[in-house]
Amino acid sequence: MNKQLAYIGLGSNLQQPRIQVQRALQALQTVPESELIKYSHLYRSAPLSGNDQPDYINAVAMLRTGLTPLALLDALQAIEQQQGRIRTAERWASRSLDLDMLLYADYRSDDPHLTLPHPELYNRAFVLYPLYDCTPDLTLPNGQALAQLLQTCSAAGLSRISP
Repeated sequence: MNKQLAYIGLGSNLQQPRIQVQRALQALQTVPESELIKYSHLYRSAPLSGNDQPDYINAVAMLRTGLTPLALLDALQAIEQQQGRIRTAERWASRSLDLDMLLYADYRSDDPHLTLPHPELYNRAFVLYPLYDCTPDLTLPNGQALAQLLQTCSAAGLSRISP
């Protein structure tokens, strides 16, 4: 299989979130048949749920990978587990690490295990702004330029933090 570009969203709000995200970026360098090409600045964002929980630290990483989308998903979930991720039924619960595959080349999937592009990709500033750091000239699968989408996506509650 030819190597494809994949974009991974990283987030954490537990167990020293900044360190969790930095460790995850290091772990992404060890994913088989993959190369970490670039990653964004780190961003602080408020939790989506509005519940009383700590702010998140977010980033986006760009990988070139020879893994299939599902094999890459398995590798990402293994990294989450290694860093203490406990999956619960609660949506938007606090977590030590969340790795979401945002895009995998132009691949589209409605598989119950993996939806691509990520279904909330177009709506989340904490994904779009870091994605722009990695690839400002990206055209999204719906044909919209990322730079154009950012013009209508409020960055309220999002702040870039120093590396």
